[in-house]
Amino acid sequence: MPPARAWQRMLSGRRLDLLDPSPLDIEIEDIAHGLSFVARWNGQTRGDFPYSVAEHSLLVEELFGLIAPKAPVRWRLAALLHDAPEYVIGDMISPVKAAVGPGYKAMDARLMAAVHLRYGLPAEIPATVKRQIKKADRMSAWMEAVHIAGFSEAEADRFFTRPVAPVADRMLSAAPPADVRRAFLDRHRELLSAL
Repeated sequence: MPPARAWQRMLSGRRLDLLDPSPLDIEIEDIAHGLSFVARWNGQTRGDFPYSVAEHSLLVEELFGLIAPKAPVRWRLAALLHDAPEYVIGDMISPVKAAVGPGYKAMDARLMAAVHLRYGLPAEIPATVKRQIKKADRMSAWMEAVHIAGFSEAEADRFFTRPVAPVADRMLSAAPPADVRRAFLDRHRELLSAL
């Protein structure tokens, strides 16, 4: 039998090897397009559109800016791209990731390193920055859980991190993928131009 195919053809025409990804095969348009169609919460959210990983990423970058207002722009870019590998491997909820095991985590790490290198970030970001991004990620998850995924505040408090003002009370709603893709690309462009 021939070996299983381990690459994905991207809309940009790139052929991304999932087992050995090259930064040269990473394109922000592919990331933005893919993430704008990947649903958070396995699609179990209120609204006419699924709440996408691209929307989540924009919120995490905003929350990171509140947590670390003096952080260099490159770490804001890292926050925006924190879930970038999901443009090709999807967004698995935490219980599924745990069940799948270390293979998923290793593939995610290889893809993340390629994305980071493509956009001038170190393959591995500093642990302190990673913790701040994770805190913003958990705050975003709290907001999403309460506003669009059907959790009570008490239930969300048990699993996630209550966000900081001024965004804590902001209501979330899912937007059309084309709008989210544009917003993601615009923010990426702004951050790159500020580097």
